[in-house]
Amino acid sequence: MIDGTHTPIEKEITDFIGEPAKGAWVRLRQFLKENYDIVPEMIFDKKHGWDVRYRKSGKTLVTLTPEKGAIRILIVLGRKESEKALSMRNELSPKMYKLIENTKQLHDGRWLWIRLFQIKDAGDVEKLLPLKRKPKKT
Repeated sequence: MIDGTHTPIEKEITDFIGEPAKGAWVRLRQFLKENYDIVPEMIFDKKHGWDVRYRKSGKTLVTLTPEKGAIRILIVLGRKESEKALSMRNELSPKMYKLIENTKQLHDGRWLWIRLFQIKDAGDVEKLLPLKRKPKKT
């Protein structure tokens, strides 16, 4: 995933991630496809390798980075979004709530770096994304 000359295909990404984190990748990608009209873009970063970024109208919803055995997620919550997330104590896992609570609110948002290791970890991310952008109506 660190070869900038070769854009990986989905199977290469999921094979690289491996079990059980691959399940979280597949689940999140499906959630994003079903709920948002955003074409994901592959971007290469020399430090981290390939990322899949979901961005529309110049605003990034989420960035997914495949890792060996995990997925790294970046969600940046603005001040109002952070307040909403902090009001979701009973809906989020204690681990996710603690991460939000302990991440400093900067002028441009609260940068949440989330690592997912298994499919059940994706649920918290699915709850946070609608705070940033409303899902499309079905």
